[in-house]
Amino acid sequence: MVLARVANLFSPGIPSSLVDDGRRGGGFAMESMESLPEIREETPVREEVDHEAVRPPYIHAMLAGGIGGTTGDMLMHSLDTVKTRQQGDPHMPPKYTSMGNTYYTIWRQEGIRKGLYGGVQPAFLGSFSGTVLFFGAYEWSKRWMIDYGITPSISYFTAGLIADLAAAPVYVPSEVLKTRLQLQGRYNNPFFNSGYNYLSTVHAARTIARIEGFGALFYGYKATLWRDLPFSALQFAFYEEERTIAKRYVGSNNIGLPLEILTAASAGGMAGVITTPLDVVKTRIQTQVNGSPSASVHPATATLSPSSSSRHSSAPKPGKPPPTQSNRPISTSSPSTTLRAHSAATLDTSSVITGLRIIYKTEGIWGCFRGVGPRAVWTSVQSGTMLVLYQTLLKWFEQHPLVKIENNAV
Repeated sequence: MVLARVANLFSPGIPSSLVDDGRRGGGFAMESMESLPEIREETPVREEVDHEAVRPPYIHAMLAGGIGGTTGDMLMHSLDTVKTRQQGDPHMPPKYTSMGNTYYTIWRQEGIRKGLYGGVQPAFLGSFSGTVLFFGAYEWSKRWMIDYGITPSISYFTAGLIADLAAAPVYVPSEVLKTRLQLQGRYNNPFFNSGYNYLSTVHAARTIARIEGFGALFYGYKATLWRDLPFSALQFAFYEEERTIAKRYVGSNNIGLPLEILTAASAGGMAGVITTPLDVVKTRIQTQVNGSPSASVHPATATLSPSSSSRHSSAPKPGKPPPTQSNRPISTSSPSTTLRAHSAATLDTSSVITGLRIIYKTEGIWGCFRGVGPRAVWTSVQSGTMLVLYQTLLKWFEQHPLVKIENNAV
């Protein structure tokens, strides 16, 4: 009787019927008591897998996310340029075909710094500030929802949406500058006349604000949110759920580097492929050209020529400026686009839904998934780098805390 009460006291997970049966039968009692150590060993494992039990300070999460996100973006910037060229190429048939062909063509014709790494400065600034805000908002909203009893999977998904909304005001202007400079390539580019010709990031920002208005830096804001909100929500929902499964499989919070990379890369890759059509529309809206004949053109900006469809077959002679047409200034706010002159799909709208319908009707399902290869690789590697560095830096900050936090539960 005493043994039965002791067993119930220290082993609440053991049904009382088993103890009673053991009390009545000596052989079974020994078998039940022998299984107690095994059951007791499982209890701390379940507690260790509770990844919400220990929460890093917000400053640690924000810095780890900012450093990880910026590193991933910088590492994959050249591939992002390849994706942008494929999606924003106004020609039918496109000049850029496969991912390898696009990468090699840009590198051979325009080089690395102005070609493959065009727009890297605004990308760096927007990436760090945006990811710092993102991870701060993500951790706060996720913890708040979980503390109020909301299902973890829903909390992860919703927190991704909220975090992207918080980062968008900083991220979108840098995305506009980055996308235009990526599509432009080098200054006075003789190999690809995108309609842009900025000297630098500062010159691009000043020119856009002066000629098109300050609001032009936020062109494609809705389209960017249409792409990034579902991407972030899906990415972190996949990531958190995959890490939970990995923790259960390993039986520890420390799942090891291979599983960290696999969960992070697969989560980003799946989210990237699913949201590719939204990325195509976003790129088209942010790089389309204003067809208003009454607008003025800044002399430093290159404009489109009706004969520009043949510009890839022959480069302009040295010293000869690229052909211009004064009634087609650059503006991503207009529903018209450079695609009209090349018999490709013309959006004629700034609506994401309408743009998707037009692209699907004129270019088919593959038109909606232009650049899916580079995007899948880019999101996989970028997410893998960002999230693995995020977890690694959190562990480092835990050993070298920046702030003194009691119970580590901020």
